[in-house]
Amino acid sequence: MPFKLQFQAMEDGQLLREAILKQDISSRALTAIKFRGGKILVNGEEQNVRHILSKGDEITIIFPEEQASEHLKPEYGELNIVYEDDALLIIDKPPFINTIPSREHPTGSIANFVYGYFLEQGIDSTVHVVTRIDRYTTGLVCIAKHRHIHHLMSMQLQKGQIIKEYEAIVHGHVSKDLSIILPIGRKDSSIIEREVREDGQYAHTDVKVLKRFIYQNEPLSHVRLRLHTGRTHQIRVHMSHIGHPLVGDELYGGSKHILNRQALHCVYLEMIHPLLKKKIIFSSELVESMKKIIHN
Repeated sequence: MPFKLQFQAMEDGQLLREAILKQDISSRALTAIKFRGGKILVNGEEQNVRHILSKGDEITIIFPEEQASEHLKPEYGELNIVYEDDALLIIDKPPFINTIPSREHPTGSIANFVYGYFLEQGIDSTVHVVTRIDRYTTGLVCIAKHRHIHHLMSMQLQKGQIIKEYEAIVHGHVSKDLSIILPIGRKDSSIIEREVREDGQYAHTDVKVLKRFIYQNEPLSHVRLRLHTGRTHQIRVHMSHIGHPLVGDELYGGSKHILNRQALHCVYLEMIHPLLKKKIIFSSELVESMKKIIHN
C-alpha cells in the first residue's frame, strides 16, 4: 500500500496548500505528489492545492511510489530489529558491517539487508538512514520507512531533538567528567581523517566517566558520551585530542592489541515520533567484546 498521511483542517477558509505545508510536507514532496502519481483528497474527493477548506475537513495525502536507487541491491540476512512501526525501523548493528554501501564495501551493508527485508514484507519504500554509525561502531541505527518520514526526522536532527549517547573504552584514566567544545574539520593531508582546527565546524561532546580500570597492565576508562552535534568522527577526534583515543582506533592514536576495532557503541537514542508526536526512547546493551574488557 502507498504511504498515506491523514489529518483534519483546523480552520475555515484555509487554502489546502497552506494546511499541507503546516504538516511539514516539503515543497519537493508536494511537487512529487502532484506530478508522480500521488493524490490529495479532501473528504475522499481529489482536490488541487487551491481548494478552500472548512474546519473539520478530512485531508488525505497519498504519496507516490518510491523508487530505490539502482545502486542499492537487496540482500537477505538476519537483522536485529529493536523496534518497528509504519514509520520507523530501529536496528542494533553488529561490528564490521557498513550502515550504507561504500566504494570499498558495495554490498553487505545494513541498507542492503533492510531493502531486502522491505521487499519480503511488501513495504513500499527505499531505505532512508536517519542516524548512521561507522563500520566498526556497534549499536542503534534509526531508519525511516518513507521519504517524508526521513524529512521529518532530518528536521529533528537539525534542531537537536534526536539525542544520541554512546559508550566507549578509551586509553588512559580520564580524570573527570567534562564537555568538549572544539571545532572539527577535515585534515589537509587526508580525505578521511578529521582533526580539531580553528576553521572547522562547531562540535560539542559531553563525557561522563563510568569506570577507571587496568586491563592487561594498561590504564583504561569506560565513558559515556552525549553528542550535541553530529560531525564526522566527532567522538573519535575529540577523545584523541584530549589524549584519550578509543581502544582499537588506530586512525586516531588508539591501539588494536586489546580490541581489533574501535570500542564504541551507540547505547541510547531519544526522539519525537514523527507521526505520534510523542517522545520515544531506545537503548542497547554493550556487545560482549566490550563487556569482557570492562568487567575483566
